[in-house]
Amino acid sequence: MSDFEQRLQKAIDRGENRRDSREAEARQRAMSDDDLKTLHTKYRLELSEHIEKSIQQLPDHFPGFRFETIFGEKGWGAACSRDDLDASSGRKRANAYSRVELTVRPFSNLFVLELVGKATISNKEAFNRTVFEELEKADPQRFHELIDTWVVEYAELYAAKR
Repeated sequence: MSDFEQRLQKAIDRGENRRDSREAEARQRAMSDDDLKTLHTKYRLELSEHIEKSIQQLPDHFPGFRFETIFGEKGWGAACSRDDLDASSGRKRANAYSRVELTVRPFSNLFVLELVGKATISNKEAFNRTVFEELEKADPQRFHELIDTWVVEYAELYAAKR
């Protein structure tokens, strides 16, 4: 084997060793499924508590709303709803249903943190939103801000329509 061939082979070996060590480091850094599930549980508890605190304030400003905690297959969070009887003169009686619901979806093999918001005002959909981020890159502060924004937006929309 010539000197050039030996140097070429050594360079190839060094490159392969570097690649192998980078891959080993990446595997070490990557979170396991159990780590991701634990992280999701941490975020879910934090965010569902924030959802409850935010939505619980609506009945204080709009009497007649009923608060409920949500947990299970749909996710974890809270909702607030009310039924109004619309008996305007000359019109047939009708029910007007209003509800806002925010939930953190359960852990899935997609490894994302997902926030779902649904709102109805007087039988009409106000919004239906879903926001998600990869668990490893998720920013809980961003989700806190979304929760606050969605609850405030619902309050403004409801106040404008009642």
